[in-house]
Amino acid sequence: MTDKIDRDKKNGNSKKEKKDELEEIKAKLEECEKAKNDYLRGWQRAKADYLNYKKEEIERVGQLIDSAIDNFIIGILPVFDNLKRAEEHLPDDIKDSDWVKGVLQVLRQFEIVLKQNGVEEINNQGQIFNPDNAQAIEEVVAEDEEPGTVVEILEKGYMRNGRLLRPAKVKVSKEK
Repeated sequence: MTDKIDRDKKNGNSKKEKKDELEEIKAKLEECEKAKNDYLRGWQRAKADYLNYKKEEIERVGQLIDSAIDNFIIGILPVFDNLKRAEEHLPDDIKDSDWVKGVLQVLRQFEIVLKQNGVEEINNQGQIFNPDNAQAIEEVVAEDEEPGTVVEILEKGYMRNGRLLRPAKVKVSKEK
């Protein structure tokens, strides 16, 4: 009988040990699950941060490119204006010259490139002066215009994609 008691003690102890071992494994499993969830949440946050950064960086690069294009266009606008002035003051006796036709073709190409890049002239002749897109250089008395009306454009202004590149320089009517 003592053998049976000894065996039961051994089995009881081994059952208790197995139960303790099982509890220890369960605790480690819970700990691992918690760590896994923490790592997963951290990874998800890092991924979201990266995607936000990537989106912001794409926007920033786009803005830099737009700014570079704006600056380039601002730099070539005086050349474009001078070509247009040359066309306006072209003497009749050379209008049919092949050379002049070639220069005017360059002007047309300029116009096409500017238009393809979203550049538009500000045409405010005869409109009420708007300081958001024009700069008043002079006030003049104009019989036929109400005060504050643009009566002459001295230098054309330009917009690109809704942004002001260069304000128009204008003469504005004033009260008599």
